[in-house]
Amino acid sequence: MHEITPYLTNMIDPEDDFKTILVIESNSYLLTLRERFPTARIFFVTSDEDFLNDPAMHELGIEVKILVYQEEPMKFPKEFFDLVISDLTLENVGNPQDIALGISSFIKDTGFFITSFRNIRHWRILKDLMVGKYPGIVSRLYARPGFEKILYATFFKDIRFALIKNLPQKESDKELFDRLLECGFEVPADLEVEFWLVRAGKSMPEFALLKSMYTFEERQLFSFILHRIEYDIETEKNVELFWKFFREHQMYIDYATLFIHEAVIHRVRFYDNLQKFSQGMSELQKLIESANDAEERFE
Repeated sequence: MHEITPYLTNMIDPEDDFKTILVIESNSYLLTLRERFPTARIFFVTSDEDFLNDPAMHELGIEVKILVYQEEPMKFPKEFFDLVISDLTLENVGNPQDIALGISSFIKDTGFFITSFRNIRHWRILKDLMVGKYPGIVSRLYARPGFEKILYATFFKDIRFALIKNLPQKESDKELFDRLLECGFEVPADLEVEFWLVRAGKSMPEFALLKSMYTFEERQLFSFILHRIEYDIETEKNVELFWKFFREHQMYIDYATLFIHEAVIHRVRFYDNLQKFSQGMSELQKLIESANDAEERFE
């Protein structure tokens, strides 16, 4: 099958500042990533043992782990990486959702998975299938909706796509392309796109910013306070703790609203309980107004 050109670094945004990076098999990105993130800790997982003693790996400061990621568990701490990057990661695997779930578990709440996949509806693949030729023995091919479904099922939320086209050049291929169009395939989403590039975040952008401002322990404590107010447990005491945390951490109104929106299920009850014991709190009205805006924005 036609191999993908390494374009995944185009999915890295100018403002990204990754401190921990995992590259799976795609060694062509290592030099670019080191140049882009000179102080980052970069790990490289590969089944090729030659990389273990490769002088270039030592010069770049790359930490190499030898294993077959499709078959062996990767032994990294949970929520350790800001970025996991790898081309066609879920193509040669027997259990794509399990692999995606494992990768997701290693990515921080504010982190990203950047990958790619081959479009099963590309005209060249359909041409092979029409003559009984499958383009790969153990390869899994995806359409965009199916791949998106795997990512959502493995706790990715903010998913962005870019495309790589490959149009027919020979006259016979152009005729086939036109025939496929007549069958109902759409352009460009179906026939022209050979590969999709994907950037998937663990959080929506608004929530990722919030999470980046506080430690896990701080978020855990604030969530605990919110849930006790939500379920009317020692409500007066926990409303007092809410405002204490809010002021000690110099929390912005909009950030507090986003945190509550993500953490609290019964938000009407939560705000009723909050108001009941927040007399004299100057920020209360602005928090309520911000909460109403958030409900409209995310409905």
